[in-house]
Amino acid sequence: MSIAVNKKAHHDYFIEEKYEAGLVLEGWEVKSIRAGRAQIKEAYVLIRGGELWMIGMHITPLPTASTHISPDPTRTRKMLLHENEISKLIGKVERAGYALIPLDLHYTRGRIKAEIGLARGKKQHDKRESEKERDWQREKQQLLRDRTRNAA
Repeated sequence: MSIAVNKKAHHDYFIEEKYEAGLVLEGWEVKSIRAGRAQIKEAYVLIRGGELWMIGMHITPLPTASTHISPDPTRTRKMLLHENEISKLIGKVERAGYALIPLDLHYTRGRIKAEIGLARGKKQHDKRESEKERDWQREKQQLLRDRTRNAA
C-alpha cells in the first residue's frame, strides 16, 4: 500500500534500477506517516560515510505529538540497505554520474519502506519526447476504443 509517491521523479529522470530501503524513524514520524502527512517530492538521497541518508523528506508533525520533543519536519533520515547493495550504489553514483531519487513510501509487512531509484537526469528534449510518447499512447487507446464501439 502506497503512502506517498514522487510523481515528478519519472518526469525528470530515467529510472534504471529500483531498491527497497528501510528508514530510521522516530515515533512521532511513524504516527504522522500513518496519518498520511508525508511528502517526498523535494527529497533526494545522499551517500555519506558508506551510509544512505534521505534529505528533504517532509513529515508534518501531528498536533497531538508529544510535548517533551520539538519535531523537525525535514530532518535528515538514515536509510537501511544491505551492505553489498550500498557498495554497488556507491560505485554507480560516483563513477557513472547517477543520482538516487526516492520514488515512493509504502508499507511492507507493517513497516514503512522507501523505494529509491538509481536515476539519470533527463534533458528538456527527453522530457518533451516522453510527453509526446505518452500522448500518442493515450490517443492510440482512444482510437482503439472508438473502433470497438463502432464495430459492436
